[in-house]
Amino acid sequence: MKNVLQKSCSFFFLYLLVTGCQQKKLPTLSDAEILHQNQDLLTQIIIYDVFTPPVASRIYVYSSLASYEAIKYSKEGTPSITEKLNGFDKMPQPEKSKKYNYTLAATEAFFTVVKNIKVFSVDSLKNYEASVYTNFKENLDDSTYERSVAFGEIIGKVILARAKTDGYLQSRGKPKHIGTNEPGKWRPTPPDYSDGVEWCWNTMKPMVLDSAAQFIPPRPPAFSKDTNSVFYKNAIEVYTLNKNLTDEQKNIAKYWDDNPFVIEHSGHMMFGNKKITPGGHWMGIAAIAARQANADPVQIAKGYAITAIALYDGFISCWDEKYRSNVIRPITVINEWVDKSWSSFLQTPPFPEYISGHSTITAAASTVLANMYGDNFAFLDTSDLRYIGMQRHFNSFQQAAVEASISRLYGGIHYRTGIVAGAIQGNKLGALIVDKILKK
Repeated sequence: MKNVLQKSCSFFFLYLLVTGCQQKKLPTLSDAEILHQNQDLLTQIIIYDVFTPPVASRIYVYSSLASYEAIKYSKEGTPSITEKLNGFDKMPQPEKSKKYNYTLAATEAFFTVVKNIKVFSVDSLKNYEASVYTNFKENLDDSTYERSVAFGEIIGKVILARAKTDGYLQSRGKPKHIGTNEPGKWRPTPPDYSDGVEWCWNTMKPMVLDSAAQFIPPRPPAFSKDTNSVFYKNAIEVYTLNKNLTDEQKNIAKYWDDNPFVIEHSGHMMFGNKKITPGGHWMGIAAIAARQANADPVQIAKGYAITAIALYDGFISCWDEKYRSNVIRPITVINEWVDKSWSSFLQTPPFPEYISGHSTITAAASTVLANMYGDNFAFLDTSDLRYIGMQRHFNSFQQAAVEASISRLYGGIHYRTGIVAGAIQGNKLGALIVDKILKK
């Protein structure tokens, strides 16, 4: 019943948001708050439309980069990010001596990308966008308004030109990955036995990585039924721990679940429970950090863009390894070898085990955010509060990332080796982003 109510509330919240925007304009907001509000709405739409975590990261990265490349002109001397990335054309320049509102331009660039990058609930975005633009119109002369919108649209189109060549459309036509019965290799898991998600995501063009395989992790432990083998001991650790979880361990697992669409089963009934994606959770943390640090609009947009790059390349790097090693999930091994009735505490997601996606992207995101806001940046994470009613306090971004990683062991969906390897992978990626983009 609780999950049904959560799902209903999610739909109802989106309905109120959309209809509310149709009925009245939003109150005048600061430039900073407009940027936050734009991102927050996108997260709600991504939840509503149920995108896979890798696809959600793609939406975040292109829209966030568009916003940044427009707002950066509000602070003289601010460098471009896209010129340091793979495959972007040179960004347009504003006309000298002409007046612009760069928050409006950033908003237009943001929505130009979002509306053209396969977000389904376009009408919801248009209604919100119209309401926000009403506020700009009331405070700007016609020429400044029109010039700012046109400039933002041009930036959005340059960003979209790169998106058209990143391999996404080609990836949509690939055959399904249905697994194999080869010993030790991944096959679909209960309760829904779904096909492998985004199995060719490693063909996507990365932002900072030279290739998806730039940081290939160590080979996973060899599959073995020998009770003294590393693989067998890893599986037994998952089983034993999951049968004796403390309340705190259960809370940690639930908090970092971030599975965008869990199918709940009750007798002969099934229903979907929508939640925030792992990337959406960290975009929320980027927002919390910016607000807490009282960041200016350029810094806000930069935080979103850098976090999104970490997420996007993190998924490419991680998914490259997942379908290379194609490691079997704990639930399959435990059900066949140890306990036929055992079920993981969290629902096992439909893709191979090694390496952990959460560990990879959270390590990458925490690394770049720590570089921007400090290694000991304490914060209350309320990113998921409206969706699952939970919040947690962390003394640093790294502490949050470590907890997110170990949550996968508590959830019964990863071996410890996959978690550790994912964290190392994410840290390497985060360091690369800092070196290429953030290093002064």
